[in-house]
Amino acid sequence: MQLTRLSGSRLEIGREHGRQHREAILASIDVYDRLFHDLAGLRWHEARRDAERFMPMIESRFPAILEEMDGIAQGIGGELTDVLTLNCRSEISLTRASGGCSAFSLARGGHQWLAQNWDWRADQLDHLVVLDVQAPGVPAFISIGEAGMVAKIGLNTQGIGVGLNAIRSATCGEGLPIHLALRKMLESEDFDNALAVAQDGVCAPAHLLLADGDGRALGLEVHPGPPGQLSPRRGAITHTNHLVSDAATHWVEDFPKPDSWSRLTRLDQQIDHLVAAPPSADDDATGLDPDRLFDLLGDHSPGEESLCRHFDPSVPEAERMETLFSVVMDLTDKVLWLRHGKPCQPLASMQLAPHSH
Repeated sequence: MQLTRLSGSRLEIGREHGRQHREAILASIDVYDRLFHDLAGLRWHEARRDAERFMPMIESRFPAILEEMDGIAQGIGGELTDVLTLNCRSEISLTRASGGCSAFSLARGGHQWLAQNWDWRADQLDHLVVLDVQAPGVPAFISIGEAGMVAKIGLNTQGIGVGLNAIRSATCGEGLPIHLALRKMLESEDFDNALAVAQDGVCAPAHLLLADGDGRALGLEVHPGPPGQLSPRRGAITHTNHLVSDAATHWVEDFPKPDSWSRLTRLDQQIDHLVAAPPSADDDATGLDPDRLFDLLGDHSPGEESLCRHFDPSVPEAERMETLFSVVMDLTDKVLWLRHGKPCQPLASMQLAPHSH
């Protein structure tokens, strides 16, 4: 993985994104062509038609991003609908796909942390990118995600950070697609504006973990209606891949895999242990060493509750999930640490900070 700095007009940002990552974007389209067929019985041309229904919602809620997606399409020599379909892959496939990811926020030592594993199909491991984006008139941000997609997990120069947990559900309605909502949140000047993006409605259910460097944090179980909100407990919010809040479960039916509950229990145990333990001699001035959070994400407890997920031949191929990257963010210092691959066996590591170009 390499850091790709993008700036200029929305169209220029998109073109350069597409030009620099053309092979990875085209390979990603092939991956989702297979996934849509395996999980939804759709070929790419059918998924394109499915994605077009989201265009009016984007035009009304976030029209500027369409220029950037058009630029990505120009950069790869493709069509806007292909890039739209890639960015709406959750809405097309997650009604049937099993989810992954374990995420938490933690306030400790006067600093706000946000960290998570991102678990997905192993054939996307080599199609991940690190984007450092400065769009016109909004804060610069860093996002870790899939090539050709406008954002996923990251933080901006204002100390706003976002994380993501997939939710498997048949619900899909009015609102911004999940990954476009994440991008709009990363372009927010402050916590309240980022929160408003989730409150305006998101097409399909997901958990968006929002926090900032001033110590504010909320778990947002988004869907087409008002999101369920999860407040910190002992300074922490934890989440895996099932809905928890009454506001979400009252309106949305989800279909999580059983390991989501066991991973959440294990994550809560790990966080409780970390909060209860006194700072060690290896802790820095923040009261916490980022390596300890990666160690937490690299947990290998026996059974289904293991947070760090590896290849499992006993799981059907279409449902196999592995940890493809892990991030730890200090939102107070506006620093992100990335491990590409498993947190226990990273293929590469980076330390990054967003800055205005």
